[in-house]
Amino acid sequence: MAGKVIRIERLAPREGANEEPELSAKGYCLGDPKFGTVKHHAKNAVYVKTLEEAAELVSQGFSLRMIGKGKRASLVAPRSLNIIRA
Repeated sequence: MAGKVIRIERLAPREGANEEPELSAKGYCLGDPKFGTVKHHAKNAVYVKTLEEAAELVSQGFSLRMIGKGKRASLVAPRSLNIIRA
Protein backbone atom coordinates (compact mmCIF):
# COMPACT_ATOMS: atom_id res chain seq x y z
CA MET A 1 0.00 0.00 0.00
CA ALA A 2 2.12 2.82 -1.28
CA GLY A 3 1.11 6.45 -1.59
CA LYS A 4 -0.83 8.93 0.44
CA VAL A 5 -4.55 8.33 1.00
CA ILE A 6 -6.46 10.96 -0.94
CA ARG A 7 -9.99 9.56 -0.62
CA ILE A 8 -12.06 6.71 0.77
CA GLU A 9 -15.19 6.01 -1.21
CA ARG A 10 -18.19 3.74 -0.89
CA LEU A 11 -18.32 1.14 -3.66
CA ALA A 12 -22.11 1.29 -3.96
CA PRO A 13 -23.32 4.68 -2.65
CA ARG A 14 -26.96 5.06 -1.70
CA GLU A 15 -29.14 6.38 -4.50
CA GLY A 16 -28.84 10.10 -5.08
CA ALA A 17 -25.90 10.56 -2.72
CA ASN A 18 -22.19 11.00 -3.27
CA GLU A 19 -20.89 9.68 0.04
CA GLU A 20 -17.69 10.54 1.84
CA PRO A 21 -16.25 9.84 5.30
CA GLU A 22 -17.97 11.91 7.97
CA LEU A 23 -15.54 14.30 9.66
CA SER A 24 -16.73 15.60 13.04
CA ALA A 25 -15.01 17.74 15.66
CA LYS A 26 -13.68 14.48 17.15
CA GLY A 27 -12.36 13.24 13.78
CA TYR A 28 -13.36 10.37 11.53
CA CYS A 29 -15.64 7.84 13.25
CA LEU A 30 -15.06 4.11 12.90
CA GLY A 31 -16.67 0.99 14.31
CA ASP A 32 -14.39 -1.58 15.94
CA PRO A 33 -15.15 -5.11 14.64
CA LYS A 34 -14.52 -6.60 18.10
CA PHE A 35 -17.93 -5.19 19.16
CA GLY A 36 -19.80 -7.19 16.49
CA THR A 37 -23.43 -6.17 16.08
CA VAL A 38 -23.11 -3.26 18.52
CA LYS A 39 -20.08 -1.59 16.91
CA HIS A 40 -22.38 1.21 15.72
CA HIS A 41 -23.18 2.31 19.29
CA ALA A 42 -21.62 5.65 20.27
CA LYS A 43 -19.83 4.16 23.29
CA ASN A 44 -17.93 1.81 20.96
CA ALA A 45 -16.85 4.48 18.45
CA VAL A 46 -13.18 4.93 17.60
CA TYR A 47 -12.09 8.37 16.36
CA VAL A 48 -8.99 9.27 14.34
CA LYS A 49 -7.84 12.67 13.12
CA THR A 50 -6.55 11.83 9.64
CA LEU A 51 -7.81 10.01 6.57
CA GLU A 52 -4.53 8.05 6.60
CA GLU A 53 -5.31 6.70 10.08
CA ALA A 54 -8.88 5.91 9.03
CA ALA A 55 -7.62 3.97 5.99
CA GLU A 56 -5.24 1.96 8.18
CA LEU A 57 -8.09 0.93 10.49
CA VAL A 58 -10.40 0.12 7.54
CA SER A 59 -7.61 -2.18 6.28
CA GLN A 60 -7.74 -3.90 9.69
CA GLY A 61 -11.49 -4.54 9.41
CA PHE A 62 -12.99 -1.42 10.99
CA SER A 63 -16.18 0.06 9.50
CA LEU A 64 -16.20 3.75 8.56
CA ARG A 65 -19.05 6.22 9.09
CA MET A 66 -19.99 7.72 5.71
CA ILE A 67 -22.38 10.57 4.92
CA GLY A 68 -23.95 12.05 1.80
CA LYS A 69 -26.01 15.13 1.09
CA GLY A 70 -29.56 14.55 2.30
CA LYS A 71 -28.66 11.19 3.86
CA ARG A 72 -28.04 10.18 7.46
CA ALA A 73 -24.56 8.99 8.31
CA SER A 74 -24.16 5.23 8.27
CA LEU A 75 -21.44 2.79 9.25
CA VAL A 76 -20.08 1.10 6.12
CA ALA A 77 -18.30 -2.25 6.20
CA PRO A 78 -14.69 -2.33 4.98
CA ARG A 79 -15.56 -4.70 2.11
CA SER A 80 -17.82 -1.95 0.75
CA LEU A 81 -15.08 0.71 0.75
CA ASN A 82 -12.34 1.59 -1.68
CA ILE A 83 -9.19 3.39 -0.47
CA ILE A 84 -7.77 5.71 -3.16
CA ARG A 85 -4.06 6.55 -2.92
CA ALA A 86 -1.98 9.07 -4.85
